[in-house]
Amino acid sequence: MTRNPKDTPGDDEMEVRGVGDMAPAIPTETLYDDEGEDQRLSTVSTESQSYLSLVWRRLRKSVPGMLGLILVVALLVVALLAPFFAPVDPKQPNVGFAPPDRISWHVPGEGWRLTPVVFPIVESDELDPVTYQPLTGPDYENPRPIVLFAKGWKYSLFGIPMERHFIGVADGSPLHILGTDRLGRDILSRGIIGSRISLALALVCITLITIIGTLAGITSGYIGGRFDMWFQRFVEIILAFPQLPLYLALASLIPVTAPSPVFMAFVVAVIVGLGWAQLSREVRSKTLALRRVDYVRAAMAVGAGDGRIITRHILPNVMSHVIVAITLGIPTIVLLESFLGFLGFAVKPPLISWGLMLQDAGTFSVIGSYPWILSPVAFVLLTVFAFNALGDGLRDAIDPY
Repeated sequence: MTRNPKDTPGDDEMEVRGVGDMAPAIPTETLYDDEGEDQRLSTVSTESQSYLSLVWRRLRKSVPGMLGLILVVALLVVALLAPFFAPVDPKQPNVGFAPPDRISWHVPGEGWRLTPVVFPIVESDELDPVTYQPLTGPDYENPRPIVLFAKGWKYSLFGIPMERHFIGVADGSPLHILGTDRLGRDILSRGIIGSRISLALALVCITLITIIGTLAGITSGYIGGRFDMWFQRFVEIILAFPQLPLYLALASLIPVTAPSPVFMAFVVAVIVGLGWAQLSREVRSKTLALRRVDYVRAAMAVGAGDGRIITRHILPNVMSHVIVAITLGIPTIVLLESFLGFLGFAVKPPLISWGLMLQDAGTFSVIGSYPWILSPVAFVLLTVFAFNALGDGLRDAIDPY
């Protein structure tokens, strides 16, 4: 790339401006092709920007990253305001194994409507020949309009008693968008309420894994020597543990009658105990490279303490990798919790989690006759996709240079 000599004004072409005509402008540099043609290729701004602004500017250009960010924010908002978004009481039984309600904008005998209506599911006198459950179907004779901010079951949100919900039926009757389980409880409401425990468990585990793994990796890489050698052998022993047989063996140690807090504490301890080793190995490799750069050696030469070198020079430079590891580690924990719940190693009622909901889909006959019982899988897939997309976007944007 060369600069076009035609654009260098001579003395006779200079325009004299007054002081009042001078205005501050962002410095720019005009680039031309090598042949000196007058075609301008680009205008590059030389204004300095902060690191976070550069990361945000590059993240905005990533479609998967922005989609993941929007979905993650939506998931966190729904989990925080779960009773408001749950249209039905998740513990209240209704029609057992009822399919999703029929929602339509067309009413037989009335024609098309501007607002949707729901045809509630009712039981018939006939029985299913496979499961011997009463057959259910939509009641086309009693359409009910669907409205926003409808009145429904009463709940308490941040200590405030409320009865309004994001969506519901105008007359306050139950709305089963994803159907019901074998006890007649609404699957959508249970999935929304269960997001609190599943996401909270993932956030607690990833927080402890990040703290332990980052501190252990930085300490091992910065100290080095014999301590680093023996500590990495210990990390390799942890990484060598086969996780699935270990989870099954540990699950047999917990009594079936143990309360849910004991189960949750045990799950957190097992996941954290096996999950910090991989992150510490990655942070250690970053620390080994950073301890040899010039500004770290200069800080050592002027007598800076180890704590200052680690907190001011090494830790900020490994945080970019740690942030990406967090976004990619949360879906792994969500999948693990769902898998353990499917095996029966999950929270106990009345608590709700996605893993506990998947226990109802444990038999082939249930899946074949009532396929909507697999709806909790959609919550897990959406969460995994959201955090993976955000992690991929951050991985590309974290190094804007």
